[in-house]
Amino acid sequence: MATIAHPMLAVFASDKGPGDPERASLMGQAGTYFARRGAKILCLAENGILPVPLITAARAAGGAVTIVADAGMVLPRALTGIPVEVIADRDQRWERVGELADAFIGLPGSLDSATGLFGAWTSAKAAGHSCPVVFLNKHRAFEVLRGYAADVLSPGLRGYERIVQFSETVEDLWSRVNRLINEVH
Repeated sequence: MATIAHPMLAVFASDKGPGDPERASLMGQAGTYFARRGAKILCLAENGILPVPLITAARAAGGAVTIVADAGMVLPRALTGIPVEVIADRDQRWERVGELADAFIGLPGSLDSATGLFGAWTSAKAAGHSCPVVFLNKHRAFEVLRGYAADVLSPGLRGYERIVQFSETVEDLWSRVNRLINEVH
């Protein structure tokens, strides 16, 4: 089994809308942690939602970031120099993220970020690209999804626990995703 030294992590997060006020801090922590371990960060920018704290933290830690964006996305000046691939069609954006990602990471965020994660993940699976998904369940942000996975996925999707996992800390999330990526590849 080959080890991927610099995995491409598609990270889905948002600090917009109601929810945990700690989301921006969690994004910063995750961006820094992943970048320091050599991961490349891939972000989906749609409907004006872009995880700026994640991106700025990853870049400050020396990490590489790529953005796949809709046609209406305007990057803040602070993000100048980041590679951006603009794709007008939503399904094609999701397919592109699915092609590039080695794993999907769900950080606490909005329904838009969860929709993007699900769309990209199912596009990847439809194309035969098997990627694990790990959710940061900080403050029980994904507890409903965790219950769904246990109650619905477990009987219908054999070995789902090797594809979908939940973590309580960024450190444990990294450990899980790194192990799962290297099991898949």
